[in-house]
This record gives sequence, structure tokens and C-alpha cells, in this order.
Amino acid sequence: MIEIEKLEKTYRRGDGTPVTALRDVSFKIEAGEFVTVRGASGSGKSSLLNIIGCLDTPTSGTYRLVGEDVSGYSDEQRSHLRCRRIGFVFQSFNLLPRTTALENVEVPALYSGERVDERKAAALLERVGLAERGGHFVSELSGGEQQRVAIARALMNDPPLLLADEPTGNLDSAAGESIMHLLTELHAEGRTIIVVTHDEATAAHAGRELLIRDGIIAMDRLQVAASAQVPR
Repeated sequence: MIEIEKLEKTYRRGDGTPVTALRDVSFKIEAGEFVTVRGASGSGKSSLLNIIGCLDTPTSGTYRLVGEDVSGYSDEQRSHLRCRRIGFVFQSFNLLPRTTALENVEVPALYSGERVDERKAAALLERVGLAERGGHFVSELSGGEQQRVAIARALMNDPPLLLADEPTGNLDSAAGESIMHLLTELHAEGRTIIVVTHDEATAAHAGRELLIRDGIIAMDRLQVAASAQVPR
């Protein structure tokens, strides 16, 4: 599904000084894998996620998504690709505050120009354990519930790839484990999932871990995924 070859990303500070965030990064992720990208703050993991998620482009190197070379795509091309193939889950949830849980789930359909299917959105809320919370505003939901809404929203357009950026970072340990358990279930249903994290416990839920350090892949290893069953 994902092929990255000799990827480089360089930014420039305000004074023009170049800063290399990624260097000579190469790896493949097959369809149906559950992979974590782990690294400390400033290691380059967010830069890598932005490129994988088509939010940014590499300075050099190649990125293929489902065989399609997207490395040099325009903003419009990348936006169209995101709508069709990628779902996002963020640390800060990024929900619309003055709308209900159900309306938040429907947002990706609005952006893609498709007809909004309220029944589908309601079914996704049920899938993440929030069947009775669809009419509640975001401010009425706990942090764990908000993240579940964010996951349901990420699934609205049926993307084959789900990206989660520190999805447990703003949650207590119990809520965080519950979210990782949910992602594990979604992976078992056949979805490809990539989770970016700095946390070893979060990374342990995946079957493969990429460790990034100073912009390079320092380790790429298979592992036995955590099997803790946490109640919703």
C-alpha cells in the first residue's frame, strides 16, 4: 500500500537556515498492516506522518500510495486523494465545538461532495460505542468519547488507510487503552493503520514498529502486539 524510497524533507527557518527533518527514509507498508512510528519530540515522526497523509510533500525521494506516485502532487490533487483514501485521528480531536457528535461524523462526506448519509454516520457512532451520544454537543463529551467521535469521523468515507497522530496523548491511561483497543479491532476488520506516538505502551499494540531518530529510521521490527482487552 505504501512505498517510500530515499525520502528527504528539509525546512527553512526564518533566517533561511535549512533544517533537515527526514533523511534517506525508505520502507514499505503492506495493506492490512498495523504499524506504529515511534520517536521523541523533534525526531521527524510528525513530518513523516504529514507526508504519508498527503498534508505535505517531500523535498526529494518517492512516495507511492497504492501504486500511485503522489510525491509531486499539487495541493488540490492531494486534497482529493485524502478525501478518498485517508482517514485522520488527531491528538487534540479537531472536532467542531458547536455541533453534535453525529454532525461531526458527517463532515468528511460534506468535504468530498458526496450525499450525507445520516444512517451511515449513526452506524459508525454505534460502531465506536456511542450510539446514544449522537445528539450531544462536543462540550458534553469526555475526552475518550471525543476521540471515539474522531475515529468514527475518520471512517465516514471508508478510507483504506487510517492515520492516528498521538491518539492517546490527551487521555488518561484507561481511556487511552480503550482507544487503542478500538483501533486494534478496526485493524482486525482489515484496515491499514499507522499510529504515530512517543509512548512505548501505545506502540506495543501494533504488529510492527518503526523507530525514528534524528530524521532516520533507526529500527524497523516486527513484534507481538499487545492483546489486553479493555472494556469500552
